[in-house]
Amino acid sequence: MPDYQWVLRGRCYRLGDDVPHPGGVIPARFITAREMDPAVLVPHLFAETDPEFVQRCRPGDIIVTGRNFGMGPKGNGYVAMHALGLGLVCASMSVQAYRAAISTGLRVLNHCDNITDDCQTGDDLEVDFLNGTFVNHSRRITRNLPPVPAALHELLAHGGNEGWLAHWWQGRQTAA
Repeated sequence: MPDYQWVLRGRCYRLGDDVPHPGGVIPARFITAREMDPAVLVPHLFAETDPEFVQRCRPGDIIVTGRNFGMGPKGNGYVAMHALGLGLVCASMSVQAYRAAISTGLRVLNHCDNITDDCQTGDDLEVDFLNGTFVNHSRRITRNLPPVPAALHELLAHGGNEGWLAHWWQGRQTAA
């Protein structure tokens, strides 16, 4: 498995409950246009939720959300998050949204009950996605959360579906 940065440390961007993928994460026009180019998507990430987000965020920052984050099976917004080097910690997200996020290579912790109670936007967070450790250095809070399942480690380490398939194909060509 390639070297992979399982631990992120950065600023918290806290969102509430029921943030939909279309409109909340990325404008719906990019979903209907089936746009998946990170260069096109990144400037519009959270544009309708927090118009200045892209100017403020930096690699390693962590989005922390409440229940029902990113409702919908599309991955456009997750492509942008991954391209920016962000992480995502959710109280809950649907199976379709989780699968879409993981398939893009985005680091995600899901089923993190009441996680928004432990942070505010701007807090200094450190999250170990491999082991499920969540540390809020600003508030001196440490929590153990459900880690990324072992079955998904290799997929994430290769950057999602596309990277994993390229790795798999290369292995098949070498073996032939």
